Amino acid sequence: MEVLASLALLLVVAKSLEWAFERLEIHPIIAHVVTGIILGPFILGIVEPGEELKVLAEFGLIMMMLYMGLTSNFSAIAQNTGKAVLVAILGVAFSFLFGFLTVYAFGKGIAAAIFIGATLGNTAIEVTSGVLVKERVKREVSSILMGAAFVDDIVAVYLIGIITGMTKGSLDAVSFGILTVKIFTFIAFTLLVSELIFKRARWFYSIVRNLNVFFTFTLILTFTLAIIAEWVGLNQIIGAYLAGLTISRLRERKDPLVVTRIKLNELIEDLQVVLTEFFIPLFFIYVGLVFNPPVKALDPALIGLLYLSAVLGKLLGCGLGAKLSGLNWDDSITVGIGMGGRGSLELAILTFGLSSGIIDQALFASVVTVSMLTALTTPIFFKKYIERRKA
Repeated sequence: MEVLASLALLLVVAKSLEWAFERLEIHPIIAHVVTGIILGPFILGIVEPGEELKVLAEFGLIMMMLYMGLTSNFSAIAQNTGKAVLVAILGVAFSFLFGFLTVYAFGKGIAAAIFIGATLGNTAIEVTSGVLVKERVKREVSSILMGAAFVDDIVAVYLIGIITGMTKGSLDAVSFGILTVKIFTFIAFTLLVSELIFKRARWFYSIVRNLNVFFTFTLILTFTLAIIAEWVGLNQIIGAYLAGLTISRLRERKDPLVVTRIKLNELIEDLQVVLTEFFIPLFFIYVGLVFNPPVKALDPALIGLLYLSAVLGKLLGCGLGAKLSGLNWDDSITVGIGMGGRGSLELAILTFGLSSGIIDQALFASVVTVSMLTALTTPIFFKKYIERRKA
């Protein structure tokens, strides 16, 4: 099937399912992923996850992360940095421990157990952001969730480095040192630019006044930071999120006429329509399309225990971190649930592990299934818990 025809079919089915699911109060993300699974190779095989759809999905992911950065409150995240780090570290630790023990108990070996534990330790920032786009929560909780997911991806970089060293039979301390310097230099430089340009520079006012120029500038900055992030060893979506986060600092700008805030809100409103109707559905549809594990390789017992390890690891670890940070139990549980999703970075890590021989096809299929299940169930759990709290 041609790309345009495939794209049209996917979007029509996804939006139709979304409208049907809304009546059942099921999160739209579920409809999008299910669409990909049904029309993709796993069930009907009508649409293949080709390179063109992959590029569009990656672009959609970058735009979604830009939007999440634009709608984030930089000062709130800065105020909650310590809380986000604690939440992220405890979440990674608990998930790693549960995942490691589960895989080791099934006799898969220490190397495979370490690899899967490291994989389950990461939170998919795109799933977290996708949930927050749809559900309204306290600003502090939202900031901690995005900050912790951001820290999770940085931790994942180190874990990938360790795994790479495992495959080569050695760990190079110098390489880790260089990687650390590159990552923190990039983040520090980006935040410095945000302080000097978006918060203080007078010349930037002329760019903001023209919405078309402002939009073009935003796209250029987004892709520039995404490329740099990938170069220093981070995922490109971190660069896109940082681009939105730095531009969001226009809210802190001293502007008596409030022009900068008005233009920023106009930019966000224009992006929201395109994102919710096209880019966000397309990314999660693609996640469903790439879901194609061999059925015979799936072990229900292993999948079930790994799923519990993934969900409980984040719920207990992140929830405990949030509670220790001073949040009440309701907000702490909200954080623990919101951090439960896995996604694109996990799929990339799993593919690397399979090609390197660290894990076998059966373990690969099982963890892919777990990743998809967490991406499907996290929005449901999050929505239901928010509704219960409001009730």
